[in-house]
Amino acid sequence: MHEGLPLSRSTDVGAIRIHGIEAGVQQLDGGAMFGVVPKPLWERRIPADTRNRIPLALRCLLIEAPNALVLVDTGVGNKYDEKFGNIYGISNQGAPTRLEDGIRDAGFTPEDVDIVISTHLHFDHAGGNTLLRDDGAIVPAFPQARHVVQRGELAFAGSTNERIRASYLPDNFAPVVDAGLFDLVDGDVEITEGVRVVRTPGHTPHHQSVLVQSDGDTACYLADVCPTSAHLPLPWIMGYDLEPLVTLESKRGLWEQALDEDWLLVFEHDPRVPWGRLDADSGRHELRES
Repeated sequence: MHEGLPLSRSTDVGAIRIHGIEAGVQQLDGGAMFGVVPKPLWERRIPADTRNRIPLALRCLLIEAPNALVLVDTGVGNKYDEKFGNIYGISNQGAPTRLEDGIRDAGFTPEDVDIVISTHLHFDHAGGNTLLRDDGAIVPAFPQARHVVQRGELAFAGSTNERIRASYLPDNFAPVVDAGLFDLVDGDVEITEGVRVVRTPGHTPHHQSVLVQSDGDTACYLADVCPTSAHLPLPWIMGYDLEPLVTLESKRGLWEQALDEDWLLVFEHDPRVPWGRLDADSGRHELRES
């Protein structure tokens, strides 16, 4: 499924080097991914298969910040069984997954990672926070790294609410809690020089995006506030979002600042486009041609 995708690709944000790590792909229902947008419209952007699923990247971000190597999100990990993998169309084989292969392709090892930031704790964003060992134990995949998440997101992930519990799997975050590796934050916070988290709620109540800033340039790792470039129009919002009208306002604020400051937008789930900048002259929310 990930044939043709590089393990990693890189660009510069001012003096900071960033690497899009292609940690595999998944396939989710296209209708769920585009909510109230009619299929004849969204399928022009990302065609569906015979099961109405569309391909989605699992693109993590590795940031060479001045004082730390930062990994943002970790894909699905290696703990899922065959049934789970088939339902969600997951392909991320590697050593132990394609995430670690991509980190090595970018010139580092998983042991080099100092900080892991989770935008939120859904299984396709935080599954690689932990690792299933050959002996059956589930342990932190980056035991030497501090793990950053919004305090409210970790609390929300522990809810037994029927609407959300299929997306929050305790094996993806409980071992990190037990190991004392979480650094919980509240709101917009600088994590290390050049890297800042900003709340972008809507998909979940405590979802956060990540800003990389250096020498007047900014990149924004959007995560699920805007999973693909097809979701750039304000009302194109996932059916998965718990508070879609809040998502809309999160996007509105981001696009205003992104246009004003010419941000590089990084897409976690776009199967083809890793990043791009908004076209200020189009009058619409779309990327300008590079």
